Amino acid sequence: MKKLAAFFHNKDVLNRILFTLAIFLVFRIGSAITVPGVKVEQDIWGDTTSSFSLLNMMGGGALQNFSVMALGVSPYITAQIIIQLLSMDVLPALTAMSKEGETGRKKIDVVTRLLMVVLAAVQAYGIIVALQNSQGISLNDTSWFSYVKIIIFMVTGTLILTWLGDQITDKGIGNGISMMIFAGIVSSLPSQIVSAFTTYLGDKIGTGDATLILEGSVQIAVYLIALLLIVVFVTFIEKSVRKLPVSHSNTSQSDELASQQSSFLPIKVNASSVMPVIFASSIMVAPSIIISLFSNGNPPAWAKKIEEVFNYQAMTTMGDKFAFPWGTIIYAVLIIAFSYFYAQLEINPARIAENFNNSGTYITGIKPGVETERYISRILNRITFMGSMALTAIALLPVILSLTGAVPSSLSLGGTGLIIVVGVSLEINNQINGILAGQGFAESEL
Repeated sequence: MKKLAAFFHNKDVLNRILFTLAIFLVFRIGSAITVPGVKVEQDIWGDTTSSFSLLNMMGGGALQNFSVMALGVSPYITAQIIIQLLSMDVLPALTAMSKEGETGRKKIDVVTRLLMVVLAAVQAYGIIVALQNSQGISLNDTSWFSYVKIIIFMVTGTLILTWLGDQITDKGIGNGISMMIFAGIVSSLPSQIVSAFTTYLGDKIGTGDATLILEGSVQIAVYLIALLLIVVFVTFIEKSVRKLPVSHSNTSQSDELASQQSSFLPIKVNASSVMPVIFASSIMVAPSIIISLFSNGNPPAWAKKIEEVFNYQAMTTMGDKFAFPWGTIIYAVLIIAFSYFYAQLEINPARIAENFNNSGTYITGIKPGVETERYISRILNRITFMGSMALTAIALLPVILSLTGAVPSSLSLGGTGLIIVVGVSLEINNQINGILAGQGFAESEL
């Protein structure tokens, strides 16, 4: 209660929250405006494990409405990933920029946004063609000028979203890009809960049969409890850290003992957060989009085989034949691989060892320099393995539940979405705590 009261007594926090909510309102309005010249023909989003479900989920249904903001911020995220990869001694120019501090960061941001425009245009065209081939949308005019106009609308929507995200970062609460994804996912949760009630209880209440009503009540209770347990598990993984005790060589012996007890290097179990899932999903969806671009809705047999291999929902049967879950295995391997990759980006053992050496800091019981780097790398690899396993399990849970029949595909519990929601919520909480603590509120009061 004290923390809630502090919100209303602290103008800075209150203004930031109201500003963020205002940006969310603009986002929701934009998500409801369909691109001019496009007609949404039919609902192809009943299965939440379909190829475009991740993009639709992160956009809060914007892709389902084929709105001007249908692409969301995914082109920006993809551009960031590519630039990060190229900055790792692949392109000397980008590598040099990454070492220029704040000036270099601004230059890299400009390059990232230019690449984002290109990726958004390509992705927009791919989605247009793919949804046309699946009879999800139709165009009033199929001339090349019409395609260019629609692509411009969609790219502009992405530019507006990234600008809104920047405004949240500067004047609101949390990381702007993460908050835009957060808003899209949260906006879809109420409709999912309503759909669950309709599916499990709607028809059964109409029958008046007490046994069926009781059965439906149990099903909806189990569904809600499962949702809560997933949130608890995701929260546990997101907050789990390995603390390495740190000492300082420039302190006295008594001070050093106190330092060892209070100072530590935290290494998150899931240091890469949800990025491995997003990037792995993009790779899994890419073959389907590329094939749709060139097959005009009638892909050859070899193309269909590729789609089947990369379909990570195909775990049980295809017709009367058992389908080996190649797609699921590839998806899991990609998540694990990217978990290790992004963990190394977020926590660079060599850089930490160098900074420790320069500041006279060392991990208790470990020699500075190379030994410290090796020790951090060893610990990071061990806990990343546990984090990647947990991330893979959460990401595959919707697929497993829908394919086993435990939960209808339209109500599949979105593990990826919950990872984002919980992670961003914790980030918001930490930022608010930091603002309040900096203005005289003790941490125990928060």
